[in-house]
Amino acid sequence: MITHLKFAGLPCRDQELQLKFWTEKMGFRVTTDQPMGAQRWIELAIAGSQTGLVLFTPEGHEDRVGTFFNGSFACDDVEQTHRQLSERGVEFRGPPEKQPWGTFAIFKDPEGNEFVLSSR
Repeated sequence: MITHLKFAGLPCRDQELQLKFWTEKMGFRVTTDQPMGAQRWIELAIAGSQTGLVLFTPEGHEDRVGTFFNGSFACDDVEQTHRQLSERGVEFRGPPEKQPWGTFAIFKDPEGNEFVLSSR
């Protein structure tokens, strides 16, 4: 049976720009980086998680670059993580917001993709 989500794909135009952002600012590590057609297949690992991120744009999905990522990155403390990532130069839409279900903040990557960061 299914055990976990292996990776989520992130469409991008500039793989090198995205690779630098996700490794240097977000702290992910490269697990695979190999040629795949006109692009590279770049898998990134999230520390302490089985789920990874892939920097790859399937043909016909170019219009998804710069849109909202339909998912959420989890952390133990959104406010602390927001501070740490902001200090590294990660752009947030605004400060963390508290809701009855938890706290969240929305950040952007260099190509305008937006991601939710939320408490568990």
